[in-house]
Amino acid sequence: MDVKAIREQFPILDQEVNGNPLVYLDSSATSHKPLAVIEAIDTYYKKDNSNVHRGVHTLGTRATDKYEGARDKVKDFINASSREEVIFTRGTTTSINTVAYSYARANLGEGDEIVITPMEHHSNIIPWQQVAKATGATLKYIPLQPDGTVTLEDVKTTVTNNTKIVAMVHVSNVLGTVNPVKDVAEIAHDHGAVMLVDGAQSAPHMKIDVQDLNCDFFAFSAHKMCGPTGIGVLYGKKELLKNMEPVEFGGEMIDFVNLYDSTWKDLPWKFEGGTPIIAGAIGLGAAIDFLNQVGFDTIASHEHELASYAMEKLSLIDGLTIYGPTERSSLVTFNLDQVHPHDTATVLDSMGIAIRAGHHCAQPLMKWLEVTATARASFYLYNTNEDIDRLVDGLRKAKEYFGDVF
Repeated sequence: MDVKAIREQFPILDQEVNGNPLVYLDSSATSHKPLAVIEAIDTYYKKDNSNVHRGVHTLGTRATDKYEGARDKVKDFINASSREEVIFTRGTTTSINTVAYSYARANLGEGDEIVITPMEHHSNIIPWQQVAKATGATLKYIPLQPDGTVTLEDVKTTVTNNTKIVAMVHVSNVLGTVNPVKDVAEIAHDHGAVMLVDGAQSAPHMKIDVQDLNCDFFAFSAHKMCGPTGIGVLYGKKELLKNMEPVEFGGEMIDFVNLYDSTWKDLPWKFEGGTPIIAGAIGLGAAIDFLNQVGFDTIASHEHELASYAMEKLSLIDGLTIYGPTERSSLVTFNLDQVHPHDTATVLDSMGIAIRAGHHCAQPLMKWLEVTATARASFYLYNTNEDIDRLVDGLRKAKEYFGDVF
């Protein structure tokens, strides 16, 4: 991959931070946006700005075509069987909450089980805690192996005939663990349960085929895959979505309203109440075009090389602990001995290096790791080995500085 040519498509990377060229290693939190995405959104607001589905004038028609065209791009991107299975939401969090409130609360009761893992993002924990409290269902956790992976044997032990929902992150935002969600979905289905996959950290980095995964729901966000903030997708199998009630009510999602009752539009619009995120959807469509042009095999290969290089170089730093399995997605989470990760990140920022520090919205996982917080460097298609070299040099300097302090 011609990384230099890729980087030229991201204007934000061409800047200095604190007097140093920017090294951005926080794409797991949010990725940067290429010119194609920025220009697509800019063009919508400059030339096509209008509400969708409602007007018959030219601008309304153009906006609607672009908005619904983006839905078709998402359908192909995840290989959904129908465009009716693609719901635009505000992001992964909203997508998971939609399933929790619309599907789970209507179908679960006392004695039923919800199965998740301790490595989940808070967005895939808290909604299920609330469902359990509201319905009387039991929340269960698949145990983690010492390296932060799950085994199918433990999945089979945890999932029972009382399990109604299995919700699992595809790729951990802390450990980089790639979970065997296809196999887990098969186990869930064998027990009559449905499978939800949190794809926030997988959709940006690997080709997604929801039919091959055979998951019942799949959630992801645009902003982690070169798209704009504020928009995401909920994929759901049509037969499930058809029987689910909307969670937001108002304009756009109705078929007919009278004084005392209303009926809903067909899929997918019954879940998209109010004026939708039109510019966001158009930007997401442009991001999909951009990523497809680069190619996911190319992206995955490049990121695998980056992660391997980072693991090799970081493992040479004395007093640095790396968390998670050897085989991982494109991130490395670590801590320097006796140095709080916020201090590590602050020192690196003074050198123009952006990493993430904190609990990463995964406090149960932090407790399992027996730490309060960690530092995380995450990589994407615009990163290079030189970026990692800068990180390593910065960590050595931070180690020396805090070594002198202590």
